[in-house]
Amino acid sequence: MAVRIRELTDDERSAIERLAHSRTEPARLVERAKILWFASQGEKAPQVAKRLGMDPRTVLTWLKRFNEGGLAGLQDQPRSGRPVTYPPEVVAAVLATSLTNPQQLEQPFGCWSIRRLETYLNEEKGIPIKRNRIDELLLAEGLRWHTQESWFGERATVDFAASQEQSEGKSRRVDPEFAEKRGRSSGFTRTRRKGV
Repeated sequence: MAVRIRELTDDERSAIERLAHSRTEPARLVERAKILWFASQGEKAPQVAKRLGMDPRTVLTWLKRFNEGGLAGLQDQPRSGRPVTYPPEVVAAVLATSLTNPQQLEQPFGCWSIRRLETYLNEEKGIPIKRNRIDELLLAEGLRWHTQESWFGERATVDFAASQEQSEGKSRRVDPEFAEKRGRSSGFTRTRRKGV
């Protein structure tokens, strides 16, 4: 059974035309608007699919979604399934690792960054977890990342253990080997060209 686009209101027509020709909207939204635009110009689903280089079933899906829900039907719907949850032993391993001095785990740096923690957990512990999930687990436990570096003298990045010490009233200490442990600069700072 052929699916055709329903009659458009003037507002819908102008919104679809604007979206179909947009250079700033998300690509998937522009593509969906193009489906509707060409369909509103009298093209059938197979023609639109061929023109846009997509499967005709995809064209039919978006035509149906628009016919049923209007412009709101072009938006992505929430995906089914529940978010990934980790067993308590994995959460405990993530927390314990983040609170352990990396050098005690034979790592060549003095403090954790979220990237270092992700790499260590993935490669050494065999826990397939991404940075954003690590961050969520740590925040859920009330732990935050803190960085402190002074222009007047390099200071250690404050890790979780140090931030806990501070909250317990203990003072932070300056690590004299901070620059060495930190490693090379990322290279984002441009070097100044000397005058002739």
